[in-house]
Amino acid sequence: MHRERPFAQVDVFSEVALGGNPLAVVLDGGGLGDEAMARFARWTDLSETTFVLPPTTPGADLRVRIFTPTTELPFAGHPTLGTCHAWLEAGGRPADPGVVRMECGVGVVEVRRGAERLAFAAPPLRRSGSVDEETLGRVVAALRIAPDAVVDAAWVENGPAWIAILLTSPEEVLAIAPGYDDLDVGVVAPYPSGSEVALEVRAFFPQDGVLREDPVTGSLNAGIALWLLGAGRVRAPYVAAQGGAIGRAGRVHVDRDADGTTWIGGAATTVVRGTVDL
Repeated sequence: MHRERPFAQVDVFSEVALGGNPLAVVLDGGGLGDEAMARFARWTDLSETTFVLPPTTPGADLRVRIFTPTTELPFAGHPTLGTCHAWLEAGGRPADPGVVRMECGVGVVEVRRGAERLAFAAPPLRRSGSVDEETLGRVVAALRIAPDAVVDAAWVENGPAWIAILLTSPEEVLAIAPGYDDLDVGVVAPYPSGSEVALEVRAFFPQDGVLREDPVTGSLNAGIALWLLGAGRVRAPYVAAQGGAIGRAGRVHVDRDADGTTWIGGAATTVVRGTVDL
């Protein structure tokens, strides 16, 4: 039986209103089955829709299930921050006032509550290392770039199976007009030293036979941070820009603790509040 459930739509990863990545959050997913969740996620047609549930893991404050219009994800970045923001705004109270522990498919993800923004601890990579020649060839063809434009490439899978491609300049990243392959591909390049932001990032994922572009992508930025920080190609703290090619103004803040924990942060703003009949 349907009932009214609290609902929010949140803009994530932008200090500018409506400049980030939208997220649908059903704040009470109790009693909803897999198909009901999947059907609602298809209907919202956002990159992700989340459902808040009671935790099943000791020490977690809440459980979150994350759906795209086509599948369920074990982890995704902007849904983690956006759901945490909506849950806190709706009265959620974590056991530790400074940290929200969110149970996801990859395990418990910590979200730190800072003075200016929330930040999640980047989960360990499920797959890392170099990309084989055949797969890299597919990526290059899908991005419609020259093979010698690729400075480096790596798997940075932490939920979504991201392949990250490093190019020389932000201009090259912003100029990409992709074709199609059924791969999740992130592209990144550094800005000159002293610029407002350190990196330009774009993210492409397959849906309905085309490569769609994600406005601002926490999981990809988390994977890129672990890759590039580990390789010494960038230093924390830094800020990455994403979404400029599609009219967004995404900003992803990356920091790293002395113990190596890498934090991926950004602003979150609730744009729609109400109820949904599910």
